[in-house]
This record gives sequence, structure tokens and C-alpha cells, in this order.
Amino acid sequence: MELRTFTWSGERGWSTPLTGARPGSLVLAFGGTSLAANPAAVHDLVAAHDDSIVIGCSSAGEIAGTTLLDDALSVAVAEFDATRVELVSDRVESSVDSYAVGRRLASALAALDHGEGLRAIFVLSDGLAVNGGALVAGLVAASGPDVVITGGLAGDGDRFEATWVLTGGELRSGVVTAVGLYGERLRVGHGSRGGWDHFGPERVVTRAEGNVLFELDGQPALELYKKYLGDRAAGLPATALLFPLAVRVPGRVQRTVTRTILAVDEATQTMTFAGDIPQGAAAQLMRANFDRLVESAQDAAESAAVDHQGPLLAVAISCVGRRLLLGEHIEDELEATVAGLPDDAGVVGFYSYGEISPIAAGTCDLHNQTMTVTTFSEAA
Repeated sequence: MELRTFTWSGERGWSTPLTGARPGSLVLAFGGTSLAANPAAVHDLVAAHDDSIVIGCSSAGEIAGTTLLDDALSVAVAEFDATRVELVSDRVESSVDSYAVGRRLASALAALDHGEGLRAIFVLSDGLAVNGGALVAGLVAASGPDVVITGGLAGDGDRFEATWVLTGGELRSGVVTAVGLYGERLRVGHGSRGGWDHFGPERVVTRAEGNVLFELDGQPALELYKKYLGDRAAGLPATALLFPLAVRVPGRVQRTVTRTILAVDEATQTMTFAGDIPQGAAAQLMRANFDRLVESAQDAAESAAVDHQGPLLAVAISCVGRRLLLGEHIEDELEATVAGLPDDAGVVGFYSYGEISPIAAGTCDLHNQTMTVTTFSEAA
């Protein structure tokens, strides 16, 4: 495996000249939503790698090692020696399609296994039209138990207006794309950590439909959020990132996921989350602990690090809410992430509207407000 990482910005252009790669290589590119209006740099990247699998998505900030970029491109080119890469894409017209889309994508990748073994699925999704939790459930349902599923939901800064996914050489909204990686020499590591503190009483989700939350303890959920936000309520939905929701699924005490808001509806007093909020679940507000946020990023990276010989590609996907909270200290998180990885790791990634990863060796889930790291390498 050979690995290159590089960047592009409107001011400086490409950090290294564009060159081709071996046929079948994997190219990851994460960029700002503004590129949808002026995609020339993306088209140049795709043209230079016309025999490769090129995917990517919009972000709330692009990660290039310990550096955070905006309205730029962070790129990795992985030229595998013994790993085959396949690409599938599907449209997600609305959140109710999400589970079926996930099943179709995973089934299509499984059908492309020609005996090497499907080892991993890396998925990038539209960040607004999708129910990320249902998408992941569909992927899991149609995948074997040994397939590692990771990825994230595209971002749009703190605007929540439009996101894009790069597939087929174009930047498209309402699309989910996934790559399958096949071969016994492939090594995949993963880690996902939050670092948030729970506070206030645990409440019962008394009314919810899919990823739309109506009531907590019989009261309008939006009203409760506004109470905790105070003056910041005027900045919804972005300011709701300050208080994510810990959701404990009934009958599965050890499975708690974090959920953040994508949209609010004042008329119905509802909130739409990035993933399902099951009716009857226990929910509790969370708030930031700056030191623990940074420490958790290093923990995620250390969990993802795998024994490797040769290059190691690390894809770091963190939540836009963490960026908003850490503010000018955001590079502390990136430095902690890099510190948790081997010195020779190439690190790219983005700030997202949702992170997809297993926790430890468990089932894959959609997460919010986490740092999630996936590593790819090949055994000799």
C-alpha cells in the first residue's frame, strides 16, 4: 500500500502537484459546501484519478493532520497492493427511505464479493435528508457480522441548509455512497469516543416518530430545549448542539447513543435528529467538558490504531457540535487525535452531522458529538 495526503485551497491551490494513481485506488476528498458552486478543483482531482474510486462529501471543516481548513479540500490517495475497492451509490429522497437505502447498498457490496471477503464498508451520506440511524441499521442488517462499517454524514458548517456527496465525479445532494473493501490482507481499526457529561433528570420519550421528537415526559421537547438554551434559543438548530441528548434504548441498558438536532419546527414544536429517537426510550441532556472532549479524541485514535507494516490511513470524523464548543481550541482535539496514532499515519477527515462506527467490538451505530477514527492498512 502507498499513501499520499494533500490539500487544496482557493488561495494556495494544490499543496502538491496532482498525479495519477494505480487503477482501483481509493481517493477520499472532504471539502466545504461552497465547492458545489465552483467545483473546478474537484473536477481536476477526479480527472487526475480517472481509474480510481473517488468519493467524498461536504463538511463543517476539513481535517488535514493537525490542521483545520474551511472551504478547502483535504485529500487522501490510498494505492492498495492486495485490496479491491468497489463503489455503490443510491438516492435518499426522504428520511423514511433511509433503512431501505442502507440495505440496498450493503447487499450490492456483498454481491460484489468474488471470494476475497468483504472486510469493510465506508459510507458517506447526505447530512440532511437522511435518518442516519435507520441508514446504519439497514447497512448492518444486510452485512455479515465481520464487516466493519464506518463513515459519516456530510456537513454544512453551522448552517444546516445543503450538503453534497461526491460520487460519479459530481457533487450531489440527496445521495448516499459507500465503498466496499475486499481482501484478507486489509486491516481496519476503529474508535469512537464522546467525552460529554450527563446532567439533569433522565426523561422518558413519550412521543416520537422515527427521528422526530415531539415530547419528553409529556411536554413539548422543543420547549424543554429552549429552557436550557435561554438566550441562545434564537440560534436554533445550531445552538442545540450545546446540549445533545443521551438516548438509552429500552431493554438494552448498556447501549446509549448520543443524538443532536438537524432541524426544528416551531409550528409543531418538534425537533428532527440525525438518528432515531425511540418512543419509550430514556433520554438525558448532556453538556461539554472541554478537557474530556480532547482526551476522548486521543482515546478514539488509540482504539483505532492497528499493528501495521507500511502506511496507515486514518480518517478522522468529528461532530460539528464539538467544533462549535471547542472554538479556538479546536486544534487541541486534532493534535490529541494525531497523538493517539502512529507517527507515520496519514490523517484526513471532516467535521460532520453524524459519525458512523462501532463502539469497541459492538454493533455499528450512528453517533453524534463524538470523534470517530477509522484506520486502513495492509498486512505484508
